[in-house]
Amino acid sequence: MSDFRLRVFAAVARHLSFTKAGQELFVSQPAVTKHVRELEAQYNQRLLERRGNRVTLTEAGRLLHAHAEAAAAAQQQLEDQLLGLRDPDEAAGRLRLGASTTLAQYVLPGLLPAFQARYPQVQLSFLNANSERIAEALLRGELDLGFVEGRTKSHDLHYELLLPDELVAVRRTTPGGPPAAPLPLAEALAHPLVLRERGSGTLEILEFALRAQHIKLSALPVAIYLDNTEAIKRYLEAAPTALGFVSRRALDRELAAGLLEIVPIAGLHLARQFEAVSVQGQPLARPAQRFLSFAQAQFKGAR
Repeated sequence: MSDFRLRVFAAVARHLSFTKAGQELFVSQPAVTKHVRELEAQYNQRLLERRGNRVTLTEAGRLLHAHAEAAAAAQQQLEDQLLGLRDPDEAAGRLRLGASTTLAQYVLPGLLPAFQARYPQVQLSFLNANSERIAEALLRGELDLGFVEGRTKSHDLHYELLLPDELVAVRRTTPGGPPAAPLPLAEALAHPLVLRERGSGTLEILEFALRAQHIKLSALPVAIYLDNTEAIKRYLEAAPTALGFVSRRALDRELAAGLLEIVPIAGLHLARQFEAVSVQGQPLARPAQRFLSFAQAQFKGAR
């Protein structure tokens, strides 16, 4: 998109917020307003309805937004293809990755420096959100490649195994106490529970497992829902009676420091898979292909 005003308008339309659009493009909110008003004057159409803090698109705004996004995608595709002509065996251009929270915090960041060193011409960005939001961003064309956990699959998306994982029950370590003994399921679920938020793959896996035991999450004593694993761990460190469920891969530091301990639960096994996800039927651009192959090679021995 050669017209910066279209980029500004597209950002406002995506976020339905002048403030967030300005933050994305590093321009002031008055500048965002100015660019949108110039477009409205140029087309002699109202593009946005502003009622207090709420922003909605008019019919003309929806039409212009669709055009602006298509133009941006076409321009980016052209730039990626031109860069790829320099060396067909290399990768260059934009790579927009997204990963659900556990993957974004504990699995993928360690790969990024080596990938960037191997492919310095790739312009990398990284979105951390829950599995549901990653899927939505892929379908909206906001990401090139995603990584998620969970059971629900969309027919519009293609999934490939990255590596296996396991959720475990965890609680604060009792100083000087014996290692945690296995608990019966009913006793474990009587504790105040600290869980991930709706839309997370972690909560979905737990719900599926409980449903198989004919247990409804709504019937359990949930103390709090939190939107990331770090928050769950910090909460558990301060709550002696609470029990949380997190990825085993997220516990290395706390287990080594004796802050938290894994609590085996009889009859509850929470295996899951971390998966790469892309839009069904849409070939991956070369940077995304290179990253997926790079990540799968790194984790091949862990499968």
